[in-house]
Amino acid sequence: MSVASAGDAVTQDQTVSAPRKRRPWLLFLVVAIIIIDVLAFLAFPPFDRGGQPGDACAYPVCFINGTLEFPPPHVLATLDGSPAVADGGLVISAQPSVTNTMLTMFIITALLLVLMLLLGRGRAAVPGRIQNFVEWGVESLEGFATGMGGAAARNYVPIFTCFFILILAFNWSGLVPPVGRIDYLRAPTSDVNVTIGLAIVAFIAFQVEGFRRLGFSGYAGKFFPLYEFRHGIGAGLIALFVGLTELMLEFVKPVTLSLRLFGNIYGGEVALGVVTALFVAILPVALYGLEIMLSFVQALIFSTLTLMFLVIAVEPHDHEEGELGDEGMAAIHEATHHQPAAAH
Repeated sequence: MSVASAGDAVTQDQTVSAPRKRRPWLLFLVVAIIIIDVLAFLAFPPFDRGGQPGDACAYPVCFINGTLEFPPPHVLATLDGSPAVADGGLVISAQPSVTNTMLTMFIITALLLVLMLLLGRGRAAVPGRIQNFVEWGVESLEGFATGMGGAAARNYVPIFTCFFILILAFNWSGLVPPVGRIDYLRAPTSDVNVTIGLAIVAFIAFQVEGFRRLGFSGYAGKFFPLYEFRHGIGAGLIALFVGLTELMLEFVKPVTLSLRLFGNIYGGEVALGVVTALFVAILPVALYGLEIMLSFVQALIFSTLTLMFLVIAVEPHDHEEGELGDEGMAAIHEATHHQPAAAH
């Protein structure tokens, strides 16, 4: 056998053995999910919301109703000591309170901060596996952001990365028992109040960067292009109409960002709760895999649209679309011409 053929044989053996090495890990994950699901079912069995834990629960209606989380979050404590107003009902109130989604959000944020501080310390000249993984993740996100938004997006890579990591952790937290199984913990992004808060932070960043980079007259001129009247009344009126339309769309951005994220995450939570209540294990494993992927996609969509809207905010009037990446232009067109995605 020649040297070349021997090398080809080794390469083929390695290619064939790689999937075989992954199979035990995949099998282990599937078995682990089933075991955790069964244990969670035994430790926190469904019960009628109108009764008490341990009461008899008729299958399947009571199982489904006992597993579902309704949109209003559970109020853990009110800051003024008064009884909760919106707890358990579709009531809009301005009562200062701490909900289960807020508590979960605080815990995840604190854990992420500690983790980032630990990963950022003790960086070695010859990186190990963990440092290599972290650097690969950061470089991948930076490459994706600049590929979407062009050179103008480079300044906003930290915002894009922070939104992505934070929202991804919020989304995935709902897939980990006992989050969603007990009243004290629930996925933050399944609460519209949290997603609206994230969208408002992004909206403020759009406006601050627009005024900071273009100045007051430059940024306001995007929405009130009075200078176009120099080219005639007709041109000025058309430009003013387009500018006012863009101003209205500017306030639609936080609505679409928040409702798209909330609708998909809450819808996935409902679907997973119903399937888990009916089948307990086995079948929910496939839905877990789907929800992991969809949660990843929703975090990427929110952070990418935030990045694109930031790039749009700092574009001067004479900006050429060619400076943006093709993928970035497609994302902008999708965000500005379509409604939020429907929930599951």
